[in-house]
Formats: sequence, C-alpha cells, structure tokens
Amino acid sequence: VKLVESGGGLVQPGGSLRLSCAASGFTFRDYAMNWHRQAPGKERELVAAIDSAGGSTNYADSVKGRFTISRDNAKNTVYLQMNSLKPEDTAVYYCNAVRRLFGRKYDYWGQGTQVTVSS
Repeated sequence: VKLVESGGGLVQPGGSLRLSCAASGFTFRDYAMNWHRQAPGKERELVAAIDSAGGSTNYADSVKGRFTISRDNAKNTVYLQMNSLKPEDTAVYYCNAVRRLFGRKYDYWGQGTQVTVSS
C-alpha cells in the first residue's frame, strides 16, 4: 500500500496550491479519502474528506470556501485545491485512506508534503 503526496511548497499569502495524492496497492474506489494537516506544535487536524464515490465532501470550518477536495477514481488520485492561502495554513499535509468492512477499520497514510504560506 502506498500513498504519495505531491504539490506542496512555498506560496505567498493569497496564493494557491494544488496537492495530489497518488494511491496504489489497494482498491482506491472503495475507500473514503481525507486530507489532514499538522502545524508545528499543534495536533493533527482533519481538513477535508470525500466519500468513495466522490459525491459527498466535508471541510473544517477553517478552510471552508477556500479549499476543495476531489478525486479521480480512474487515476487513483485525490486532490486538494487550496486557494486564498493564509499563513495559518502552513503545515505538513497528509492524505489518508479509510474503509470500514465487517467491523474492521483499514487506515492508510502518506508521508506528507510541506505547505508554507509566507511573504
């Protein structure tokens, strides 16, 4: 199982970035996908979530209206479009695949990609 994030980097406040997470080694279309982030000295927080079919999304209040999660099940990839970035969005961003089947939770994580918002 592999989740590989990309697209992070340094961006000025007000700018945009698009993160990608390429999945392999499991049946991607059966899993809900999440983006989490962790800033220095803070706990990891859930930023955005999308169901397995891509029909339902949820966002943390702090990013609602600025971030958009989407997925392409044909490409086994989930995306996070981040607009109007703020310095407080600076964090390591992780993608996460989750499935519950017959009472068991399957939970996979990527290695993370750094996003830094600074002038």
